[in-house]
Amino acid sequence: MNQLYNSFTLFLSLLVEAVPFLILGVLLSSALLFLIDERQLIARLPRNPLLGSFVGGCVGFLFPVCECGNVPVARRLLVQGAPTSVAIAFLLAAPTINPIVIWSTWVAFQDVQVVLLRIAFSLAIATIIGCLFGFQKDPVPMLQPELANRVALLAKSQPQGKPSPQKEAVPALLQSGTFFLDQPGQPVRLDEAIAPVVGITPAQAKGRNTKLRLFVDNTVQEFRELGGMLILGSAIASIIQVFVPREVVLSLGQGPITSILAMMLLAAVVSICSTVDAFFVLAFATTFTTGSLLAFMVFGPMIDIKAIGLMLSIFKTRTIFYLFAIAAQLTILFTLSYSYFF
Repeated sequence: MNQLYNSFTLFLSLLVEAVPFLILGVLLSSALLFLIDERQLIARLPRNPLLGSFVGGCVGFLFPVCECGNVPVARRLLVQGAPTSVAIAFLLAAPTINPIVIWSTWVAFQDVQVVLLRIAFSLAIATIIGCLFGFQKDPVPMLQPELANRVALLAKSQPQGKPSPQKEAVPALLQSGTFFLDQPGQPVRLDEAIAPVVGITPAQAKGRNTKLRLFVDNTVQEFRELGGMLILGSAIASIIQVFVPREVVLSLGQGPITSILAMMLLAAVVSICSTVDAFFVLAFATTFTTGSLLAFMVFGPMIDIKAIGLMLSIFKTRTIFYLFAIAAQLTILFTLSYSYFF
């Protein structure tokens, strides 16, 4: 009974920690509809897989969200036609390459080398993986069916397609809205008559209302979909933390290789937010090597149980497995190289 109580307590703590960042990510994702012209932004993104993945990783600096908040933004980029390399590199790098995490890492370790290595390793891994997946020009085979349908529908509606036939005109008075008759006796929409008085044109008024409605609808939809996956991932993480003794994981960390593997496993199981993971791993600084601590701080924000649950709202299981496997191998390679050469 105590184990169930502890598991439920950890479950609530994970949700309390993650939900604010998920909300921030959803709001940032929806703000793309309201604040900027998405098509112009995405049109300016580089299509070259290597350059696109590097830019996607650096874009994370502009979006201070952790691994809970980067998923809705990455999904929004894919839906709007962003290159696969950009979206995946952003998804992997954003939880680390942002000012909040950089500052928290410095406050915890007070070591410039640790901060710079965490940034460099995370950006390099995200760039490599984004470049690899960037050679897949069509992201539809990697995506969940519902998201794939949205991407395919967007591709069909691009300007290079044939224009849709114009609908037959409907008399004004049969359309929805409120009208009154002007001096020539012609019907005039009430909002068209009032808009100039408040200093905006009818087109601007309609555009603002449409964008605001899209912002609200997109926020509600993404929070509902991603919130469910976050709850599932947090529940699994809390159960594993309680019913699998932490000593089993820590006992593996005796050598340079097994210590890295143990800290990567611990990072995946604990599923702690990237904004505070530096303070958590600092407790192991006296018993684990710096390379293994870097493995925790690099691998954890990319792949943990909670993040996998959110990623399932975007990618198919096979795609997530490839992301997991490549990220794990590159993390081992980089951190093991540091352990041997520094």
